[in-house]
Amino acid sequence: MLNIEEILKVKYNLELPAPSEPDGFYARVIQTGNLLYVCGHTPKLHGEYVFLGKLGEDFTVDQGQEAARIAMSNCLAALQEYLGDLNRIKQFVQVIGYVRSADSFTQQPLVMNGASELLLTCFGERGRHTRMALGTNQLPGGAAVEIMCVVEI
Repeated sequence: MLNIEEILKVKYNLELPAPSEPDGFYARVIQTGNLLYVCGHTPKLHGEYVFLGKLGEDFTVDQGQEAARIAMSNCLAALQEYLGDLNRIKQFVQVIGYVRSADSFTQQPLVMNGASELLLTCFGERGRHTRMALGTNQLPGGAAVEIMCVVEI
């Protein structure tokens, strides 16, 4: 079996953090049948926002991809807490990413490739998913990216 945490550490220099407390009245993960819905996560490290600003104004696509990887690692941390073992994941079904964008920025899909690549690297074909990459003018805390996902177990 893949050791997801080892891949994250070696390939991306990321460690799964302890999930942060929700900022509102919602759950990090909700299960219905064999599907898990994971709430939106931003690029936070050690409880602090990183990558505050807009793509195309404050950050390059490469920096946006790093923000997306960090946000996805926070989704994985929520899944790890809920499941106890990320190897229980059968398939990533959908990833939805919001990219805080300057008015003229149109490369949201390229930014979200950072999260998609992380899933494919860590989970192989189980990491292949459908995806939406949306531009927005504002995100919680001023974060550059927010990601949510649907997972089959």
